[in-house]
Amino acid sequence: MDIVMIFLMLSTLTPFLFIKLKKMPLAVVQSVLLVGMWIYYFQAVFSTAPAAFSPLWIIFYGGLFVSQIAWIMFIIYVVNTQDTKFNKSYQ
Repeated sequence: MDIVMIFLMLSTLTPFLFIKLKKMPLAVVQSVLLVGMWIYYFQAVFSTAPAAFSPLWIIFYGGLFVSQIAWIMFIIYVVNTQDTKFNKSYQ
């Protein structure tokens, strides 16, 4: 469950990454998925885990997928902005 908590924390930051990248529709989608992800987490911790392919299960793993895409997009954005700053300083 520790790994799941780490992924949930990273997923909670994801809408802010989408806002930084100016991807507002994805920020809204991720915010909605976050609600389902936290509901799934609390249900799994304090009760039994929802069945595979249930709506909460799909929302949880969909949210994880979208958040990982966001982090990859953010890393590419940071590398590109650092690359342009680096090129300007040596011209």
